[in-house]
Amino acid sequence: MVALAGAALGLPAHAAPVAEALQRPALTVKAPQRAALLSAAQAGARIVAVGERGLVALSDDGGRTWRQAPSPVSVTLTTVRFADDKQGVAVGHGGTVLTTQDAGASWQLRLDGRRLAALARDAATTPEAQREAERLLADGPDKPLLDVLLWDARRLLAVGAFGLAVYSEDGGQTWQPWMARLPNPKGLHWYVARRQGETLLLAGEQGLLARSDDGGRSFRALASPYKGSWFTGELRADGSTVLAGLRGNVWRSTDAGATWSALANPVPATVTAMSTLPDGGLLLASQAGVLMRLQGERLLPLKTPPLTLPAALLPLAEGRLLALGLAGASTLTLPALEEARP
Repeated sequence: MVALAGAALGLPAHAAPVAEALQRPALTVKAPQRAALLSAAQAGARIVAVGERGLVALSDDGGRTWRQAPSPVSVTLTTVRFADDKQGVAVGHGGTVLTTQDAGASWQLRLDGRRLAALARDAATTPEAQREAERLLADGPDKPLLDVLLWDARRLLAVGAFGLAVYSEDGGQTWQPWMARLPNPKGLHWYVARRQGETLLLAGEQGLLARSDDGGRSFRALASPYKGSWFTGELRADGSTVLAGLRGNVWRSTDAGATWSALANPVPATVTAMSTLPDGGLLLASQAGVLMRLQGERLLPLKTPPLTLPAALLPLAEGRLLALGLAGASTLTLPALEEARP
């Protein structure tokens, strides 16, 4: 399951030892837009993308040209988000949390796997949790963080493998372990973290779901409509939730996760990316390389070139879309997305 999750998220199968990669800046590459890129975010007019071996790529012209920014680590970075035009956070393998205050031009390491394991040990309140924390410490720094959500430039929550969840309210200078407040007794992996106002949604492997309606002060477990892993999702402005995962499973809830309905998907492939368009429309992409748009209770494949193992989608200005994955970054024009395949 871990290997399948890595494949679904576009993670490299082989990498340098984590301890070494945490201490080594990312190597310079000639064409960062052609490397494996797993996430992107807007920092004002700039696009900041992150990916394998610590790569950070910047574009100031809507994804037409790219350049590489220095990164203090060589571990794979899985997610990047920005609180405003300048201040952002990236997380990744090795328990990595990086922060920037200049729109991605430079980054500071705020957390690594060894410190993260120590936080887990300090937070352990049961013999089982203590044994798991000691195992994490003994395993070394390889503690993948797979998503991060932001309230603002100072408050953030990073989640990842083995149920890890850490919160900071000072931009990553100090950390609080949140594992004990989350309903995850088996220590399953968290793959998805989303926020809409005071509502937080976490989702992960084996149907793992948790929701908070008070800004993270408390969480409750949600009954999952299927037992597979969730790899992507959205908390929508209309109050609904859409989650997607293995074998084309896409489910929607309109009552805060009390009940779920399946969305008809003609492509039975793992869904790895989802994004909300400026007009409120919802786009999804699968491992099969198919881009789809939610239309009522079903997903409609769009007439676009096939994507190569997509990992993330980012709507751009001027009616364009940025797709990221193992083949790097590519742009599509939204007028072409309006026509669905019959």
